[in-house]
Amino acid sequence: MKYYLIAGEASGDLHASHLMKALRTYDGQAEFRFFGGDLMAAVGGTCVKHYRELAFMGFGPVLTHLPTILRNMKTCKADIAEWKPDAVILVDYPGFNLNIAKYVRRKGICPVYYFIAPKIWAWKEYRIKNIRRDVDELFSILPFEVDFFEKKHHYPIHYVGNPTAHEVETFLNNYDEDFETFARRNRLDADKPVIALLAGSRLQEIRDNLPVMLQAAEPFADTYQLVIAGAPAISTEYYHKYIGSAKATLVMQQTYPLLRHAAAALVTSGTATLETALFAVPQVVCYKTPLPHLARWAFSHVMSCRYISLVNLIADREVVEELFADRFSAANIREELARLLPATDGQQTTACSQQLAGYEEVRRRLGSNIAPDNAARLITEIINRQTGNSSSQ
Repeated sequence: MKYYLIAGEASGDLHASHLMKALRTYDGQAEFRFFGGDLMAAVGGTCVKHYRELAFMGFGPVLTHLPTILRNMKTCKADIAEWKPDAVILVDYPGFNLNIAKYVRRKGICPVYYFIAPKIWAWKEYRIKNIRRDVDELFSILPFEVDFFEKKHHYPIHYVGNPTAHEVETFLNNYDEDFETFARRNRLDADKPVIALLAGSRLQEIRDNLPVMLQAAEPFADTYQLVIAGAPAISTEYYHKYIGSAKATLVMQQTYPLLRHAAAALVTSGTATLETALFAVPQVVCYKTPLPHLARWAFSHVMSCRYISLVNLIADREVVEELFADRFSAANIREELARLLPATDGQQTTACSQQLAGYEEVRRRLGSNIAPDNAARLITEIINRQTGNSSSQ
């Protein structure tokens, strides 16, 4: 069968690549065409557009690049119509993907499956109308989404497990590099523990968050070395614009090895907060917003969720401190980081122990199912049932 996938950023590229591999185990004739990235391309198929041409976030960047976004949408729609896939599989990235879903449904081209449900529980809940109308099957990777979609909106979904949990577990089971080797390979000091800085995967996130993260962590630089996790598709030159004279080292595309060896981390909201928790690294979640006091008001009165980090959302309580909007400052981040770092006698602090206990609760709630495998099995079963094809091999 022919599968058309659309992933608009680095995390989507990763998750979609695993889904593509899983689809091949259930469908030996699987063909792929996609908007995505290098990881998807490594699996095989035709990459129509790289996600670097798609990843615009925030009102300003989206408005500035609107002609490019509209051209990409037009290209995608025309390409789907010409290729005539058996299924379109959308991966997160709702602003773009829900527009594509509407087109595919209106033209009656093929079923639309959504892998990694849009986070409408946080923002733009009205999109449930589009999902109900245009998406045939929705696959969730967050357990709390089941109640949101099924109980609140009476829209059945599939919780297939969490891919990040499986990816971290797989990495830990196969990674055997000790800290001394990791440090030597990256020109770090093997005698100083690491504070990891995960400033996001988009240009504007790095621009907004990294300078304040560095300022907050600077007082700890004599005892700890500050190491920045370089994101895919971001140049080293861009990072160095904001590092300046700070005592920090940039390590490119080694987030998992870095977290494996980190003593603590400063992390922007998003999947990175969950990854950090699954590595059992104490963390401070920090995220700069424009108009911070207005952002705090909107979060309290407009947004539908209580937290911004996946760790707290999954646990349904505050496991990690969230310093965003009007609480985002170097002083606040520094104070919270100090609460998590070991005491002078080397003992774990109470705040750190409580956070690590919360991480265990998050692991239990995520479960042990392998998300891309479950999703691929369900997708092929549904297609075969609808087409009357009893064998996909």
